[in-house]
Amino acid sequence: MFGFLLVTLSSFNVYATEKLIVYITPGLDLPFWRTLGGGVKDMALANDYQYLVLDSKNKDENQTAHIKTAIAKGAAGIVISPTDSKAAPAILELASRAKIPVVIADIGTNGGDYISYVKSDNYKGAFGVGVALAAALKEKGWDNEQFALCTISLARKNGQDRTNGFRDAMKEAGFTNEVAIMQMQNYSIEETYGFVNQILTEHPKLRALFVEVDKPTLGALKAIREKRRQGEVLVGSFDGIPEFVDYLKAGTIIAVGMQQPYLIGSKAVEALLASFKGNAPAKQIVVPILIATNKNIQELLPVANKTVFGVDSK
Repeated sequence: MFGFLLVTLSSFNVYATEKLIVYITPGLDLPFWRTLGGGVKDMALANDYQYLVLDSKNKDENQTAHIKTAIAKGAAGIVISPTDSKAAPAILELASRAKIPVVIADIGTNGGDYISYVKSDNYKGAFGVGVALAAALKEKGWDNEQFALCTISLARKNGQDRTNGFRDAMKEAGFTNEVAIMQMQNYSIEETYGFVNQILTEHPKLRALFVEVDKPTLGALKAIREKRRQGEVLVGSFDGIPEFVDYLKAGTIIAVGMQQPYLIGSKAVEALLASFKGNAPAKQIVVPILIATNKNIQELLPVANKTVFGVDSK
């Protein structure tokens, strides 16, 4: 019966008349994924395709259900940001059997059949944040002080790259005193607030913190304020939300590795469109990361408003 279902869905896709591109996202609660979806949507609509976004809410089982929904709807193509890299191959297999081309956007996969992988250079971006944070520590006369990380899932390729990039930059600058690492599960402000409260309680001499995603960084900053450690714990972050602009200008955040999710989404659809025409897009497409600090944030704003924050530049 299962085999019959696959044949039926595959046939439905072949004869589908609806021009539809589906974006399957880990969680629309984060601005990053909403902006990436905006890039997918705008490029799809500009090329006369309909657009549908499906939110996996960071659960593998939802992601699997969404792939089946996309197949059942006869999607022309799928853009997916997997819940994690280990879970991706199984869902890519379902799409492959249904003969629906898939482009991976961000996060990455441990294997499977896909047209292209559009990503940021997460290692280089996190390395840049580490360089800036280490320099700020040294400007204060703090050498080899304690630092900690709040990471995204280390089952994700991008999580591994961000963690390794930041650690390598700190090590090269002479900072080897890593005292804590906390791995996010639901990517909420509240979760990271709890993590940082715990870290600050257990390590009162902490001097630096790297939070690997944007919105949860707000929870980290709240914990630092409540512990009255502003100016004593320097913060680096990743991705970007409009609130970060003022935080960077004030020095509340030292540096942010800003991915450009709108570009990731639009380039993912460009790769799909190329495959529809029988062309072979690059297997890996790398989108640059903007390293924002208080020294350059003003000049980066015209680009960041559109490609990072998902709003028109003013």
